[in-house]
Amino acid sequence: MHKVPVHKVLPGHTVILTVTPLDAGLHGGFRPPGDKSISHRAMIFASLAAGCSQLSGLLESEDTLATLHACEQLGAVVERRDGKLFITGTAGKLQPPAGATLDMGNSGTAMRLLAGVLSGQPFDSTLSGDASLNSRPMRRIVAPLQLMGARIEPRGEGTAPLVIRASTGLTGIEYASPVASAQIKSCVLLAGLYASGVTRVTEPCLSRDHTERMLPLFGVKLPAACSVTGGSKLKAAIFDVPGDISSAVFALAAAALVPGSEVTLRHVGLNPTRKGFLDCLQEMGAELQVSAARDQSAEPVGDIRLRFNGRLRAIDVPASRVPDMIDELPLLMALAATADGVTRIRAAAELRVKESDRLAVMAAGLKTLGVELQECPDGIDINGGRVAGGRVASAGDHRCAMSFAVLGLVAGDAVQVESAEYIATSYPGFSEDMNRLGADMQAVVQE
Repeated sequence: MHKVPVHKVLPGHTVILTVTPLDAGLHGGFRPPGDKSISHRAMIFASLAAGCSQLSGLLESEDTLATLHACEQLGAVVERRDGKLFITGTAGKLQPPAGATLDMGNSGTAMRLLAGVLSGQPFDSTLSGDASLNSRPMRRIVAPLQLMGARIEPRGEGTAPLVIRASTGLTGIEYASPVASAQIKSCVLLAGLYASGVTRVTEPCLSRDHTERMLPLFGVKLPAACSVTGGSKLKAAIFDVPGDISSAVFALAAAALVPGSEVTLRHVGLNPTRKGFLDCLQEMGAELQVSAARDQSAEPVGDIRLRFNGRLRAIDVPASRVPDMIDELPLLMALAATADGVTRIRAAAELRVKESDRLAVMAAGLKTLGVELQECPDGIDINGGRVAGGRVASAGDHRCAMSFAVLGLVAGDAVQVESAEYIATSYPGFSEDMNRLGADMQAVVQE
């Protein structure tokens, strides 16, 4: 065994992240890594555009690098200069990938968005990924794409690999998505760029709207909300990716748990469709302040300061807020484990089909740490109290792993998080950033 930063772990190796409880507060601040959802889109849109786009602030994690490599395979030319990424696009005329198969790794966003793009191309292609990605549901995008005329077939169980045949022509549709999902919405809108007529998507409630905000920056006019006109062309753009709120929340949550803490996260994306976790934090009693609020690249950004304000209190999470914080719910469960009272989460069945069954993984890990809870089909009730130390399984899920690590800062003894190498899929510098604030997180590679 030897210690090594998580993001430097070689493929095929496993990591145990050991977190030692703190006896002093966390202090300091940093700009979190670039927003993962926005980074995926910026790379794809720049690859479809005419001209050379300049992208800064991008997240370069395993997930987004899979997207970037796929864009290169489809004909985009990528250069790195002065900390920026320059992508010369294909003007919408993608080239067939060598070998036809594009490996999306662990990224559901990359697979679902590119499925929309590739459904309108005049060549065959296949989208595949790792074991986790190839077990996630894909019929939710296949169904609307087939309605548009796409020749796309999932594996028998409705999962990847997705085989996409050369398009014989797509037709725009008005699609009422049964669930609020930015990935479904974006997939259909991107296919709509290659369809005749107008394509429009409606949802039960508004999901992340990064695609709708970004397309106009790349020259695409939206005739109405969540709609595109077939044949619209993308143009190169200069784009700065804000810090990822889904990464920033780990340091904020840690400061809300550890007495004496005060941390500031700078240049964080504050998109209204992503603020559900911040709203919950405040309702639980955290002292949170936003400053330097401004708009940049069509996204609201700002600096967030959080100062420890005493023990958190339990809340009932409104079902309407769940889509705004679906990625942060594992972390909220970790906070609930120490909060005063019973925290209730419902309408979160979507967690069962993410990188893991996050409801089951978090419930099992919290029980290992001595937390009283009741799991139900679409949520969980967590009775907050003292948290013990122990070894927990993250099931190869980056967000579960980081959530357990944050909880370990206030556990009764050290917490060991298994399969911590998967943290690199979204936040390669997680333990290093936390340690700079005063945490003690040590990654050990298992030989």
